[in-house]
Amino acid sequence: MLMPGAARALAAAFLLLLLPPAALADSHLSSDPRVGSARLLVEGGSFGEALAALRPLAPDRPDRTEIRFLIGLAAIGLAERTPEGERRAALLDEAVAALRVILIERPGLVRVRLELARAFFLKGDDGLAREHFERVLAGGPPPAVAANVRRFLGTMRARRRWSAWFGFEVAPDTNVNASSDAGTVWLFGLPFRRDEASRARSGFGAVFRGGGEYQHPLSDRVRLRAGGAAARREYAGKEFDRTAASVHFGPRVLVGDDTGFSLLATAGRQWRAGSPYSRDLGLRFEAERRLSRQLTMRGHGGVARRAYRRDEALNGPVFDASIAGAWLAGPTVRVDAAAGYVRERPKSLRWRNRGPWVRAGASFALPLGFNLGGSAELRWTRFEGRWSPFVRDGSSRRDRTRVLRVSAFHRAFTVFGFSPKLALVREVRESNAQLYDYRRDRAEIGFVRQF
Repeated sequence: MLMPGAARALAAAFLLLLLPPAALADSHLSSDPRVGSARLLVEGGSFGEALAALRPLAPDRPDRTEIRFLIGLAAIGLAERTPEGERRAALLDEAVAALRVILIERPGLVRVRLELARAFFLKGDDGLAREHFERVLAGGPPPAVAANVRRFLGTMRARRRWSAWFGFEVAPDTNVNASSDAGTVWLFGLPFRRDEASRARSGFGAVFRGGGEYQHPLSDRVRLRAGGAAARREYAGKEFDRTAASVHFGPRVLVGDDTGFSLLATAGRQWRAGSPYSRDLGLRFEAERRLSRQLTMRGHGGVARRAYRRDEALNGPVFDASIAGAWLAGPTVRVDAAAGYVRERPKSLRWRNRGPWVRAGASFALPLGFNLGGSAELRWTRFEGRWSPFVRDGSSRRDRTRVLRVSAFHRAFTVFGFSPKLALVREVRESNAQLYDYRRDRAEIGFVRQF
């Protein structure tokens, strides 16, 4: 159930009163009497008069942090009193712009992030509102403020209907075909020279991905989820083009304010080089729970029947499961970790495989607008059948894959609200089977939305 407008405004005002301006005590509080008068107007609820006094003040003054903060407060306060429409939207955009500039320079200011979260909440941009509210909780606010933040999070969860996402990356790759660079392969004790076309090849391409979901309420605690996703990787020619599409459908049950789980029917298709490659049909269970103000856990388990268009020996069930945690060590530091297990059981004994994987990473919002991140992933895969002649002693194939990623972007540089993000990725697979080890380096230039 949605929080009524008056109650929502009261909760927002309560948040404002509980968290004192001490959060900005070291932010060059202004001695300008005009700023002092505007501060009193904001505290007295005269938001329109405060905006009229603050807007003409130069943005490059030493006390610009307080001026922008007061503009943000006044614009949000006035927006709460303004009916839905262009003027309300413009006020909230003004608040977001003012508070965004402060957080670009000083991302650790919890009070500023709280007001930015409120602005996104009132705009109905629940994805960004949720992210900033969660970072406020990680900053250790007073208990009463934390309780109100959780109330806002609960309201967003209850009113969630549509969600959508998309991504685009320019992706140069030194080994687009994920092939071994070995020049010679030994088969039955004899050396064979590999053709150049079968060895590692570089490429410059693009990756597109996106998806959406609708959650229809069946009751206060039950939603019916329906959604889909698609991804496309495209390089020169068709040989290395990859396309995937999937849909899901099923119920989601909310248990209390911090727990939810879903049972979904899933279907997917894959294409390679423009031709149908495989299809999946299965079931997936998902669960999420907030364990504390800083720690959130998610898990899933799924099984699908995979069928290939041309090679029926590869048809069979695929099982995968994972558990992941996100720990906000503070408003500017996020640590992620995950572990999982995958098992494939095709008809062909040679290609049956299983193995675990682990991943850990962290991201940091640094002063002066920089965001840095990094992660490492390890995957182990063990095949059941014999792999002669590629494994010289005729035993089973064993793979170990390492993936290292570093990324960076600048919060102040945006294109239509998105910041270009550069990621460098190194992927190395070691295998006891000839031709199945490889090394590849790729760059990904994508876009992320932070504010």
